[in-house]
Amino acid sequence: MLVSERIGQFFVASDAGRDRLEYTEYGSGDAWVVLLPAELAPRRMMQPLAHALAAEGLHVVTLDPLGHGRSDRPADPHAYSVTEYAEQVVALLDHLGAAQAVVGGVSLGANVALETAAIAPGRVRGLLLEAPVLDNGVEAGVLVFGPLLLAARFLPLSVTLLRRLTRPVPRGIVPFWAGIALDACDQRADALAALLHGLFFGRAAPSSKERRRITVPTLVVGHPFDPLRPLADAVTLADELPQGTFVRARSALEWRLTPERLDRAAVGLATGCWKAPRRRRRSGA
Repeated sequence: MLVSERIGQFFVASDAGRDRLEYTEYGSGDAWVVLLPAELAPRRMMQPLAHALAAEGLHVVTLDPLGHGRSDRPADPHAYSVTEYAEQVVALLDHLGAAQAVVGGVSLGANVALETAAIAPGRVRGLLLEAPVLDNGVEAGVLVFGPLLLAARFLPLSVTLLRRLTRPVPRGIVPFWAGIALDACDQRADALAALLHGLFFGRAAPSSKERRRITVPTLVVGHPFDPLRPLADAVTLADELPQGTFVRARSALEWRLTPERLDRAAVGLATGCWKAPRRRRRSGA
């Protein structure tokens, strides 16, 4: 099934003025789904799932949060946090005129989707969460992203050199996922340092008490043998959420390389959310 694609943009207020965010729409209609990429990855990584969902009649939007993909990249750590990203999702819904959406993402994107449900429960109809990062992933995250933060801050030439080496490679001549990896290498040292600083020292996810109050239908996909995104975090989250359903991926790459099984689970969750009666917004949401 052919799916229409449209690129759009909107602006959010910041201390420096206004920051531009870019997104892609797939399909049409009022059954909205918002998808968010993993840390440092562009929204294009969500394109295969967006196509699968839109082919089932859903109106899918993939977003580049601030500091990712083609959105602006301010060099201010205060611009970056899971909560700031969740507020950007709400701003996107306002821009689109969407009262509610199923919100989902991978890794950081999953945490942002969860935070959106915590800070704006009336705007979230369901959640698609792949490999969320909670308490069990903290140490591995520090080990992986700590050196990257230090390199961006104190050895900015290394980040610039990597960008200059990878940016000229035509994305059309490399496999899709190789292109996503190349896009993730396209970083500016000052913005990268600010982004990682903001994520390190900001709130990573809603507390356990807040998570237990999120009552929307949720699919939680966990990765085995993934120290950055431990399976235990996904299992814990699915147990905490009143309507959480846990699915164990065969590997961290299953949804990338052989997505059919997990695509069916995502389509089932998202279409089921939109067949259910609309929930009332909570006061103040």
